[in-house]
Amino acid sequence: MKGKSKVIETIVKRYEGDTGMLIPMMQDLQEEYGYLPAEQLRHLAIKLDVPLTRICAIATFYTSFRLAPKGEHEVTLCMGTVCYLKGAPQILETICEEFQVEAGGTTSDRLFSLQAVNCVGACALAPVMVVDGKYYDGVDPKSALEIIQGLSSSKEATVEKEAQA
Repeated sequence: MKGKSKVIETIVKRYEGDTGMLIPMMQDLQEEYGYLPAEQLRHLAIKLDVPLTRICAIATFYTSFRLAPKGEHEVTLCMGTVCYLKGAPQILETICEEFQVEAGGTTSDRLFSLQAVNCVGACALAPVMVVDGKYYDGVDPKSALEIIQGLSSSKEATVEKEAQA
């Protein structure tokens, strides 16, 4: 990664300092870091001479922007009507308590990000949890925890493979 101020300098220069290109600048910043670091947003505001509140409003309005690092794994829990009625709120509460994470957040070890969504389009399989694109049907609090506990970071997997070799 480039130096912190150099990243902003490069991005601003790319768009010739045009504040009308603020969203593409923020997209480039997120591409560089994987999220929008607060320190970088402050530096961007200073460099462009725009209020930080304007940048933060954009960052929080568009769901494609992340203000926190994304986890290595993506865990999505369906909260649609059928899933909700079949226990999704209890599953969500259990996951949040067990891993000290809120819906929309990432665990402190960055192992996974948790999202609660309106529907995943698999009502017949309710309740449904999706992990890295793989659907798990009929989950309950216990099975959801087991699935998530089965996740490992790619670093741990590499170390385990090397140890076995």
